[in-house]
Amino acid sequence: MSRTPASPAFALPSRARTFHVLETLAIGATGGGVFLWFNLPGGLISGAMIAVGIAAIAGRPLSIPSLITQSVLVLLGISLGSLVSQQLLQHAGAYPLTIALLAVATFCSTFGSSVYLRYFHGWDRTSAFLAGCPGALSQVTILAAEKGANVPAIAVVQTMRVIILTAALPMLLSVAGIAPASPPATSIVIASPLGLAGLVAAAVAVALLLRWIKFPASWMFGAMIGSSLLHGAGLVEGTLPPWLRSIALVGVGALIGARFARMKVKTLLSHVNAALGSFVVAIAISAVFVAFIALTTHVRFSDVIVAFAPGAMDAMLALALTLHIDPIFVGAHHLSRFVFVTIAMPGIVHLFGRPQDDVDD
Repeated sequence: MSRTPASPAFALPSRARTFHVLETLAIGATGGGVFLWFNLPGGLISGAMIAVGIAAIAGRPLSIPSLITQSVLVLLGISLGSLVSQQLLQHAGAYPLTIALLAVATFCSTFGSSVYLRYFHGWDRTSAFLAGCPGALSQVTILAAEKGANVPAIAVVQTMRVIILTAALPMLLSVAGIAPASPPATSIVIASPLGLAGLVAAAVAVALLLRWIKFPASWMFGAMIGSSLLHGAGLVEGTLPPWLRSIALVGVGALIGARFARMKVKTLLSHVNAALGSFVVAIAISAVFVAFIALTTHVRFSDVIVAFAPGAMDAMLALALTLHIDPIFVGAHHLSRFVFVTIAMPGIVHLFGRPQDDVDD
């Protein structure tokens, strides 16, 4: 009796898919390089994101496979962990207060954005709540599908918010003189080959451990923790070579921009006004909390702005890296908000959402 040969456990990607991935990376590198050439703040991540986003909207089938995504996040985590020092931890006493205020700010901005979407654009409650919820896009999308919400509309609002913040925040901080446009070249110390090997090994090991216990953003935070432990213990000095860090930043930008590859232009245009309006509402509400913290604590203003920015966790931490903003403070707050959103949002949607409502397109 003949048997059909079993499919191989690992199949090489098709030539077309490989070409799409290479095209995505090439477009991202070109965009990042152009922004860097013009010395724009956050140029690598912003330029890559904008270039890939434009190409995706134009119809190019761009994508980043999971292996490259994980590698980019590990490199980003290693770079962030190498910045651990006593100076970065000096404001640790303010964390409980600011994290508690962040939870309140998250709820208020989500509620405010949802009210705007409901009354100005006719959205149903469930879709409005989920679209207004900052961060945790994967969890929000899954919950939206389960509750029968308008997933494409939510994706447009969520993605537009991340795009605007990632592109505009470095510009605003630089123009206002709050954060430097680029780090001093003399401050970068490259780790030895043995140190780099140790960093990669520790980063991957901790990332796999966090992934095993289903910790959020395990690749980036695992690498960050592994790198932090080695640097904090004095076992490794220095960080990744600048070209490796540049690859990580371009990769993060390309990841964000590639989100538009799954959106139809018609869908994007039909919800762009809702996305911009809800973004303005969320930023206005968050600004109130940022101003309060800036006036009542000793935390740096730039740290608070990036920590409270309602953007994606990986994008905001990448900006913290490029703008010399405290990654420990920013990471602690974005992780806390991720956990808060993941735990609280299903209950809020269950209490206040109405999945049976029709969504007005």
